[in-house]
Amino acid sequence: MDPTITSLIAFVAAASLLTITPGLDTALVLRTAAAESPRRAALAALGIAVGCLAWAGLVAVGLASLLAVSRLAYALVRWAGAAYLVWLGYRMLRRPRDVFVVAGGTGGEGAAFARGALTNLLNPKVGVFYVSFLPQFVPHGASVPGFILLLGAIHACLGLAWFTCLIAASRPLTRFLRRPGLVRALDRVTGGLFVAFGLGLALESRRA
Repeated sequence: MDPTITSLIAFVAAASLLTITPGLDTALVLRTAAAESPRRAALAALGIAVGCLAWAGLVAVGLASLLAVSRLAYALVRWAGAAYLVWLGYRMLRRPRDVFVVAGGTGGEGAAFARGALTNLLNPKVGVFYVSFLPQFVPHGASVPGFILLLGAIHACLGLAWFTCLIAASRPLTRFLRRPGLVRALDRVTGGLFVAFGLGLALESRRA
């Protein structure tokens, strides 16, 4: 199979699991849908997607610049990303959450969009995660900035699809995601995924 197609299939599978794992974005959309309105929740979801695309653009430009200046610097970024993913996964495996807390704010439609966008744009962990996660799926020979942007767009689309499902079933899903056993299981699965990707990224960096 073509390496590009293989990379895209692997990314969609991994990103889909990460998207449905409860986190800050999920909490924001659920809270907005339950406490305000589905329309405002949709605007918050759109803001989150815009934030993801902005971070993907920044990461694409940064990685392209590093690759142009120094392959060693680019390799060091990959090593750092691998270490970050393994550390993050280890923390989730060791101490999975027992409670999924839904929290959010109020405001108009513009505020809902801004809240979603700022949730990502003002969170440097998103940028660090993108630097750590996305390079693993760039096939050899592909344009780094172009492929990173494509992966970012796919991730944003997956997020919007998931948020649409959340908004449509906000009340039942809120109760469902409050089950401690489910939250622990999702954290453990995601933690294992992070460790696996981190090790894969480290091995890829070593070969490179």
